Amino acid sequence: MASSGQIPGSGSGADGGAESTISIIQRGNLKSLEASLRKQWRLGQNIVLCWSADERGLLVIFVPHYFLGNYCARVGDGAGSDNEAFVRDLISGRRRKQRDELFAIAERLDVAPGFIKLAAPLVDEAPVLNAVEQLIKRYGLSYVSDRAVLLFDIAEFSLFTPFEQASQLNSLSYSFNSAYNKLQSKGIEVHFSRTTTGDGYYVWNRELGPAANRDLFLFMLLVVADNAVARAASHGNTVPVIRTAFHIGSHYELYQAEGVNPTVHSYIVGDVTIELARMVGEALPHQILVGHFESRLPADADHVTQMPGKVFSPVFIQHCSRALAGIAGVQFAGKVIADIRCHLSGSSAPGERRAARRFVIVDKHGLSRHAYNLEAVLQLQDTSLALGLDESALPAPSRREPMNAGKRQKADTGDEVLQQQGEELATLLQRRRYDTRSSEE
Repeated sequence: MASSGQIPGSGSGADGGAESTISIIQRGNLKSLEASLRKQWRLGQNIVLCWSADERGLLVIFVPHYFLGNYCARVGDGAGSDNEAFVRDLISGRRRKQRDELFAIAERLDVAPGFIKLAAPLVDEAPVLNAVEQLIKRYGLSYVSDRAVLLFDIAEFSLFTPFEQASQLNSLSYSFNSAYNKLQSKGIEVHFSRTTTGDGYYVWNRELGPAANRDLFLFMLLVVADNAVARAASHGNTVPVIRTAFHIGSHYELYQAEGVNPTVHSYIVGDVTIELARMVGEALPHQILVGHFESRLPADADHVTQMPGKVFSPVFIQHCSRALAGIAGVQFAGKVIADIRCHLSGSSAPGERRAARRFVIVDKHGLSRHAYNLEAVLQLQDTSLALGLDESALPAPSRREPMNAGKRQKADTGDEVLQQQGEELATLLQRRRYDTRSSEE
């Protein structure tokens, strides 16, 4: 996203040269549009929901920032209408609506559309329309139903000095950039965004879809690998020991006020970030957890024609593990990656049928969710690098118990083996004090 007064990009690598294809007249339209949106935005008091092109400018629907919460809380208006589902659909995907559709939305919300006059009509060209979409989203609120998000958490962060904390956050940031460059060298673009948690980062791919989710998984493994290589070569406490989690779920995306303008980088909050925080809260240093989710496989995935719907985490990770062959050949510390493999603890070897071990995490509110332990091995020519915690570092399987249908998770339809493998991660993987200095020795 460009700063105020500049034409915003679409966030897509394919549209990286969009600004150069926009005419001077349309650039003037976009600058005028942003000035009008900023004025009506009123430092975050109002948000824009959708827009429609008009021969003299744009029709837009602006509402106060608290409006959607109040609207979703209403009961009994309409014939059993689901206001929350309506709002989520409204703020998902593209915000451009047909004129009749926009007025229907305004009527349902009981608000009046606004009008922004432009010097010339908007042209119906992809670069211009994408730029308008980005402006509208920047001054609004978005809902994403299915996106992969990572959480990197620095173990024992509060025990370090401020200088060490700054060094560790900087080191982790560098690992992000290193992983991005390595994937880019193999033709894989991960347009990642991040927000800090204070002692770590949430990271997501700005692109949406199954392929983007898979690419973020590959990005995660390279970040963990770069962190491990840097830690082995470091002295003192300048490189962090991290705990990592990968999950796919829903979230809201917004741009907070920064001075008199919205920030140029978005923030996310929702089910996926909550699940990640709860998972990492029970993880051990060096551990990589994968959440229990349903998601679609990329169109080029094996057997995708046999599984057109959503699949559960173990199947998604199996596909990602096959995709790892595409990043062989990149370098770490001057050594070429000859091979990289990953699997969920307890999962079967090729030719066998054995379900991955699935752990139950119970949070402080008594709510439970399920997670898997991920193991990975990076083969660097004459040496290997283990990532995550292998199964020997986990507690032995205890009593088997069925999933509690009253908790947050639902059963895997048709997958009784996984239903029987819930294990209390909150009790079996008790958090213990971890001396990062001794772990490096």
